[in-house]
Amino acid sequence: MQDKVLILDFGSQFTQLIARRVRELNIYCEIHPFNHVKVDVNNYKAVILSGSPHSVRGENVPHPDLSQIKGKIPLLGVCYGAQYLAHFFGGKVGASNTREYGRANLSNVDKSCELFNGINNGSQVWMSHSDTILEMPDNYKVVASTEDVINAAYKIEGEDTYAIQFHPEVYHSTDGKQLLENFLVNIAKVKQEWTPDSFVETTVNAIRKKVGNDKVVLGLSGGVDSTVAAVLLDKAIGKNLYCIFVNNGLLRKNEFESVLDQYKHMGLNVKGVDASERFLDKLKGITDPEKKRKAIGNAFIDVFDDEAHLIENVKWLAQGTIYPDVIESVSVTGGPSATIKSHHNVGGLPDYMKLKIVEPLRMIFKDEVRRVGKSMGIDPELLGRHPFPGPGLGIRILGDITAEKVRILQEVDAIFINGLRKWDLYDNVWQAGAMLLPVNSVGVMGDERTYEKVVALRAVESTDGMTADWVDLPYKFLQETSNKIINGVKGVNRVVYDISSKPPATIEWE
Repeated sequence: MQDKVLILDFGSQFTQLIARRVRELNIYCEIHPFNHVKVDVNNYKAVILSGSPHSVRGENVPHPDLSQIKGKIPLLGVCYGAQYLAHFFGGKVGASNTREYGRANLSNVDKSCELFNGINNGSQVWMSHSDTILEMPDNYKVVASTEDVINAAYKIEGEDTYAIQFHPEVYHSTDGKQLLENFLVNIAKVKQEWTPDSFVETTVNAIRKKVGNDKVVLGLSGGVDSTVAAVLLDKAIGKNLYCIFVNNGLLRKNEFESVLDQYKHMGLNVKGVDASERFLDKLKGITDPEKKRKAIGNAFIDVFDDEAHLIENVKWLAQGTIYPDVIESVSVTGGPSATIKSHHNVGGLPDYMKLKIVEPLRMIFKDEVRRVGKSMGIDPELLGRHPFPGPGLGIRILGDITAEKVRILQEVDAIFINGLRKWDLYDNVWQAGAMLLPVNSVGVMGDERTYEKVVALRAVESTDGMTADWVDLPYKFLQETSNKIINGVKGVNRVVYDISSKPPATIEWE
């Protein structure tokens, strides 16, 4: 049985990063809200307590029951987790008199402590807290400090319980990965067996056990997630997988035909359904971004329901849901802490569909999806495709959607994306696209005054889409692209480039 690590989430913005760092060590881990899990200690080799925006001194603070964990299996408290283990077990936490945010350097490192094996004085760490541990319980031993934080790390004597007031999961903690490896591999003895190949083998077997000889219908999008999900399902159930690729009228230029051709070369059982008019009718007159997303999502469900009825005895709907979708949909408060935008593939199906859900990628991150795809021999060009939003160009056309606006944006997008490929910039960009703005601007073409549309180009660099920064594309490239768009796309007379980061902006405009 595969070793597992449990991460109890107290609402920290860094919790997903902890999981990704653990996975990078080839160790399987799961994130669960601290108040939504009953822990069977026999299921986990180690537990990590995350940070939190809360203070242990506040009211209604996250207060987990650790009676089946602390002192029984290896435990690591991070930031809030460290303060919790001190404050509620005989110590004292108070407001810090000095700023404890940003870079710091370790001092007084106890070299006899296994947690700091290979980590020396001066190692840079990242602090992010306004409280600090003022007094330690009697059996707590300090094992590292910083200039401003005396109790930066400690061990509970007689237990495999450790705690740190800094964040090892962030990039700025230079030995953070080493510290996590020390805890998980050297102290907790967790086996490093989580690899793409092992995931494929385990998942294929799990699908066969879950689905049996039933038929499964899968909605393909042309993107990485649904494609990798399709290949996994094909390995597991073969001819019982029925893939549907829907043209919602909001795809990129010529994408419906090209993606269908690509899938057929992969040997998948794929049916193309052109429902573009149906989607555009559903969107007529809608301008609110969230209402557009819901209208597109509902139309997808209707199309799948229609197509599923054409497949005799189909019982399952497969989806390309990945772990960030799941985490963002279940938080420590019982739901998304803040609903930025709805995920069309999280939250179940309407009762009338009568289909059960299978999600092969539900527990892995985007970068892991790509590694799994590579291990199964999927075309690198397909795996390297930029993410494309589920609602397609529907959320890149600000305001109401018409067939003419879709045509304009498809032409603009094609010039931009093809240009990135021509200039060998495509692989330097995590995601790129064009937005059609709901404004007209004055222009001059020849001797005539024009009053036409404005488009915004967007290109960002990121690792997982949680944060992103704009890409500094060459001026010559932007100049060439702008000229091609204005001269080649009827209805556009102005091009702008978006230089906003996420946060505070999002990657998409809607």
